Amino acid sequence: MAITKQTLAEAWQRTAAGHALLHEVGLPPVALSDDELDAWAERAEEAEGGSLCLLVDEDGTVRGHDPYGEVFATRDLEQVLYLIAEAAIGRHSGSPEETAVALERIDPEWGRRFRTGGLDGTGTVEACGGDPWEGLAWIARSWREQHPYTILAFFRAAPGRTVDAERLALLYGADPAQVAAGTRLKDLQSVDSGRTHWDRQWESCCFGQANGWTFLLYHDMPPGSFADKEAYAALGIEESVWLTATSAKAIYTFDYIRDGRRVDDDWGMLELISYERGRAPYLRGGELDFLNRAVRRAELDHPGLTDTFELYFHALEESLGLCLPRRDFVEGEVRAAYWAKE
Repeated sequence: MAITKQTLAEAWQRTAAGHALLHEVGLPPVALSDDELDAWAERAEEAEGGSLCLLVDEDGTVRGHDPYGEVFATRDLEQVLYLIAEAAIGRHSGSPEETAVALERIDPEWGRRFRTGGLDGTGTVEACGGDPWEGLAWIARSWREQHPYTILAFFRAAPGRTVDAERLALLYGADPAQVAAGTRLKDLQSVDSGRTHWDRQWESCCFGQANGWTFLLYHDMPPGSFADKEAYAALGIEESVWLTATSAKAIYTFDYIRDGRRVDDDWGMLELISYERGRAPYLRGGELDFLNRAVRRAELDHPGLTDTFELYFHALEESLGLCLPRRDFVEGEVRAAYWAKE
């Protein structure tokens, strides 16, 4: 049976009446048209329970919207009820763990669903057990200030293959002599007690491989990069991830390309904006739901990660396997080069 405004109201009334924690939670505003949704958006800050509005389509699809945009779309009434409860409980909880415990008191399945970060309750609820400071999160805070580099790019080929890091760096424009010599970051930093590198660091790059991904870090690409399209295609790249920081404008973006197509639920390049803990940053059940799940696990497994970007980066490590060898960067052992002079 298709969901209507009336069936939704009746179902929520029954649900709220059955759980003490929901007695004071009203049904979020319900819109039946885009115009009504736009009107809600204009007064979202003052609307009762205004962090969520439900748009009910004629076919019974319920689309949840928060001030950032659409956050879910489903024809499953039980999922809608859960998502209403999740949003309401989350607004009054001090942490994701408190939200999980409260939802467990209402329904153990709801608690598990929240802990997995998904909509169906499947997936792991066990702690990852890893040290986030040895994977990717260690670089998050300095990257926000474009240090050591503005762009963190990762590339992966089909299973069983690797993207050649030296060939990739050369195609971007790295100095062939330095690549052939195996130059490392400490070599660049040792010249003139580091003065030369201080002046030229914006013309440099670091590259290598970690956890099945080839990484290339840099500030600006030199003219002529990718001039050899055939050579670039021969690298066999099937996936790439780009993290770009522009600290002066406080713009930080995440771009994931797979099989030549951007994975983004048609949202375009995704900005890593701050979000409320316990709130999924991307469309629930969408193409990036794997990252919603990983962010939730990072929140619950590592409450000590207080920086939003640290959480994102650890989630990227857990979901996609992105990694940068911290010790190699600290000790200057990572491969490095300047861009070749024209």
